[in-house]
Formats: sequence, C-alpha cells, structure tokens
Amino acid sequence: MKKKQNAYMAMLPYIILAVVLVATMFIMNLANTKVNQLTTGELMAEINKKKVTEITITPKSSDNVYYVEGKLSGYGKNESFKSKVISEEVSKITEYIDENNIKKYETNKDPGSNDFLYVFVNVVPLLILVIVAYVMFNKLASGNNRSMDFGRSKAKLSEDGGNTKFEDVAGLKEEKQEVKELIDFLKNPKKFQKLGARIPKGVLLVGPPGTGKTLLAKAVAGEANVPFYYISGSDFVELFVGVGASRVRDMFKQAKQSAPCLIFIDEIDAVGRQRGTGLGGGHDEREQTLNQLLTEMDGFGANEGIIVIAATNRPDVLDPALLRPGRFDRQVTVSLPDSRERKEILEVHAKNKKFSDEVNLGNVSQRTPGFSGADLENLLNEAALLAVRRDKEKITMAEIDEATDRVLLGPAKTSRRITEKEKRLVAIHESGHAVIGLKLQAAQEVHKITIIPRGMAGGYTMMLPKEEKMAIMTKEELIGQITGLLGGRASEETFLGQITTGASDDLKRATKIARSMVTEYGMSDLGPIQLEEKQEGVFLGRDYAKSRDFSDQVALEIDQEVSKILDQCYKDAKKILEKNETLVLLLADALMKYETITKEQIEHIVATGSIDLLEEVESEEDKSVREARLDDLKREAKERGIKGYTKMNREELEDAISKDVTGEDEEPKEEDSE
Repeated sequence: MKKKQNAYMAMLPYIILAVVLVATMFIMNLANTKVNQLTTGELMAEINKKKVTEITITPKSSDNVYYVEGKLSGYGKNESFKSKVISEEVSKITEYIDENNIKKYETNKDPGSNDFLYVFVNVVPLLILVIVAYVMFNKLASGNNRSMDFGRSKAKLSEDGGNTKFEDVAGLKEEKQEVKELIDFLKNPKKFQKLGARIPKGVLLVGPPGTGKTLLAKAVAGEANVPFYYISGSDFVELFVGVGASRVRDMFKQAKQSAPCLIFIDEIDAVGRQRGTGLGGGHDEREQTLNQLLTEMDGFGANEGIIVIAATNRPDVLDPALLRPGRFDRQVTVSLPDSRERKEILEVHAKNKKFSDEVNLGNVSQRTPGFSGADLENLLNEAALLAVRRDKEKITMAEIDEATDRVLLGPAKTSRRITEKEKRLVAIHESGHAVIGLKLQAAQEVHKITIIPRGMAGGYTMMLPKEEKMAIMTKEELIGQITGLLGGRASEETFLGQITTGASDDLKRATKIARSMVTEYGMSDLGPIQLEEKQEGVFLGRDYAKSRDFSDQVALEIDQEVSKILDQCYKDAKKILEKNETLVLLLADALMKYETITKEQIEHIVATGSIDLLEEVESEEDKSVREARLDDLKREAKERGIKGYTKMNREELEDAISKDVTGEDEEPKEEDSE
C-alpha cells in the first residue's frame, strides 16, 4: 500500500502540469473566439442582404423557440453569431437557405431534452480520462514502469533458484565440494552453529573465461532451493553519481526480506576494481558503489542468512578490501578441465546430437588440451553445423576434426590461390617444426601437420604434450619448446637458403618464453632471482608508473641472457635438422602431395623412409576426414558452376576453384565439354 502511495505522489506533479496545460489551451481558445449576439430583426436583415454563409438551426423543446447559429460574410475564422427566433420566422429562414444553397445543419431534437445523450457527451470523455489515469498509476505501482526508479536494484529474483543442478555441471569435482557447504548451511544452519562455525559471507569464483563459473553459481541456487538474486556488475554503474550505491542498498534490503537467500554478482570486476586508480584519479560513481557494497557485506548492519557469490576472471584488479575475511572469505579457482573432465563435458553436450559409431569422445578429449568448457561446447556445435552443411545424417570424426581446427585457427582458406613455391616453403617450414618434435626428447609430440591455410597461418603443426600434468615445467621442457618453435625458421634457412616472415609468431612466442625464464623463473646465469612480475592484461593506473626493480646494467644483462638462450636453441635446431635432412625432405614431399598428414602417417615415414603407401596406413578417422574435404571441394565447385567437377581430383578441384576466384580464364578440359 505504501509503495502505491509513493507512486501516486511521484505522479502528482505531472498530473498538475497536464491540468494547467489543458486549462491554458482552453482559455486561449476562448480568447480567440468571438460570438456576436443578433436579434431576430438583425438576423432577418442580414438574411435579406444575403450575407449569411453558414447557419445551424436547433429546436428548443419548450416555448416554441429555435436557436440559430452561423457565420456572415466578412467574419473571421473564429467569429460567429447567435440568435433566438420563433417558429413563425423559421420558415422564412428555411426558404432563404433553399434559395441561396446555404449550408444548413438542423437537429430534430434538443440535446438538452435527452438525458442519455447529455451524459454521453459530457460525462463519458471524463470517465475515459479517469480510467486511463488509473491504469497508468497501477502500472507504476506494480513496478512495470521503472522510469522514475533510478535507485531501484536491477537484480532479478528466482524463487526456486532455477532448474540447473550439480549433475548438469560436468567436471569441477573439487569446486562443487567447496560450494556444497553453502547449501548445507542454508538448509540446516544449526548444524554449523552448534560447533560455533561461521559460514563464509562471500564466495569468489575465479578462473579463465568459459570454465563454468556462472553455471556453477546457477547449480548452487538450484540445489539450495532458496530465493536467488542475480545481477551483473555493470548493472550498478550508472551515469549519475550515487545511483549505484542506492541500487546496492536496495538489493540487500530486498534480500533481507527473503533471507535465507543467495546473491550472485557476475563480472564483479566491473564494480569492484581497486579504488584510486586510473589516470587522473578514481571513478566516483564506481568507487561509491564499491564502498556501499563493502559496507553491506560487512559493516555495522548484520546480513544474516545472505550469502554473496561473485565471479570474475580478473581477480588481480579487485580492491583488497573486497577480498578480506568477512567479505569474500573464500576463493574457489575454477580452472581449465583435464582430460577426464573434458570427456564428461563432451558427454553432456553430446546428449542431443547424433554421432556415428567411429566417434570416440575419449579420443576427442585427449586431442583438446587447454580447451575450456565453452570451447568444447562450441566444438561440438561447429561439428553439428558442418554435418548439416554436408547433408549427413550423423556427425563423424571428419566434422569433429575440422571443427577442432576451426576453433583453434579459423576456417580453411580453400579458395586462396597458392603458388608451388609458397607451398614448398610452407611444407619445409612445417616439416622443420615436426622433425624437432620427433627427434628432441623434451619437445612435445607431433599429432598432425598441414599446409592448408587457416586464419592468418599458412599451415601449422599440431603438437600436444606427451602426458597431461600440472602447469609445472622443467627448464629442459621450456628449452625444448623454444627449440621446436625455432625449427621452422631454421628449416627455411637450412634447406631453402633464405628466411621469410612466416616465423614471426614463432619468434614472438619463443622470445616470451626465454624472457620469462630469465626474469620470472630464475633459469639463467643471473641466478635464482625474479626481476619482473607477470603483467598480462596491465591495469592502467596501477602499473602505468611502475618503478623498475633493476638497474640499466641488469637490463642489459637480461637482454644478453635472452639472446643467449634463443641463439643456443636456434643452433641446436639447425643441428638436428641437418642431421635429419632426409626426414625433413620426405615430410615436405608428403605435405606437397597430401597437404595433411597424421600421426600414423608420420610414424610410417619415420619407420620406412618412404612416402609410398601412405593411404594404406590411414586410419578410418583420417580417411573420413580426407573424403569430407574432397566432398567440400566438389560442393564448392558445383556452387561456382565449374564444369566437369565430378571427374576432377583434389588438386584439379583446388586449381579450378582458385582460378575461378581470381577471375583467370582457362581453356576447358576435354572432360568438361558436355
């Protein structure tokens, strides 16, 4: 009731303003209207002079009197006359009207004698206005019209917490165990209070994008079966200073009325960034909002039964006061899934899809290290889209293999025209990477090599860890990674006698690893000392004016150590390639012929020293991938109207498509003529 009264009071100024405007317009209209009162004699005289241009006759039910209204020649737009005449004179007026073809409006009955007509004309418009105003007030009172409620919270309430349960969240075994305590507390708080335990007031979910932080919060709400408020951090920040703080107060006020309950704030770094940072000072609106959030979570007031869950992938920029005990007491790191968890995630997203018998999700999980849950969902969705595009009834390994490459590097550039010289250069480059991976013990395992352009890459070598382990690497493994990255450039220089720009990304990654070894990991002759902190995603304002922790002499030594590591790895790469020249050239020849070779085919080349019979060692999965690529080329050739495409092999199809794209003319082949 109080909320409705406040709504009515908020609308009162607008109602008064509307009434004043209507009254002003009515008065102005009356001021501009002129009505001349004429006697019967004056009216008859004007009629005899034929000056009457319009006339209206209205009979009066009593006294045998008629009301006459109209206009005379020479009157203005808003000027008219009025007169009363008796019935004997009306006949003369009527004759005049008929003779001079005057406009005439005659009512047969006096409106004043009809009660219903009087009510309809005078009361109904007012009644309609009252009904419209009532409907508007009700909408405002019910909260549908939020135009005046800048300070109201935008948090959405879900009474049952949603339908997401823990069984819908694949993997994250330890993370789910951490948040289960929150559910137990909400359902049975006395069990914790008996031993004097205090449940965390806030839980911060931290991890890379796409790992399932928001999904885990939904599952907590679904399992707890309590009111669940969810809001994004950006919903607090507004143009007007103080609005965000007001929204925080309103959100906790609503939550107290629904306690016990959960509040989930997604992307809290939008409002929880460190105060006093940024060029020129802080951000008043965001900082006031953060101050209010800090006060509500752990201030003078008590928030019993309210648990706040927040998610972010930038914990490094959050204000320290937000992370202290009593606010976000617990941080749960939601990391990238391992092989077992990736398989569980793939099985969840595969429930509504049809796969052929050759598809093994366990093998797919082994080939996708570093993929997040969102990446895996996107991979299967891309595979399904490719299967539909290829008019298949089920998803095969061909679609999954292509989808994996698309997620990593983008779609294949089948229409890009590549000269034989460029093709050979890319083949030599990728063979260099592969041979380092095959012959260097500390390097990663080679799974596939291709010279099909994708995205910005002219080709790539898929190298995966020999075994999945924690993110701890030895110095030998880091040196092996650098040597493998430099293998492409070393191969170009060794076997082609020239270097190209194709190794730019390899050099960037190798230099980054080498510098980290010197400045962060203490793996150089400078000793076990950390000279630089990891600064990925610099937060401008906090790190912009960061002081150097070393002298110019040490900076020179750092550069020298980085160059020393890179030079030694490059020399080692060249030695390995020179020692295995035959294998490099065999792999390059195989790539020139097949464009893509797999792990089994690489092992066949290493064992036999020949590229013959590679088709026979092709697995069923690889065979379906090759056939699917040929089908894609034929489909594209058909769409372009290339004649005789059904009789062309893969190389002829690619050549015909590339020439059609570049607009080159080509004499039709004999089999093209139909």
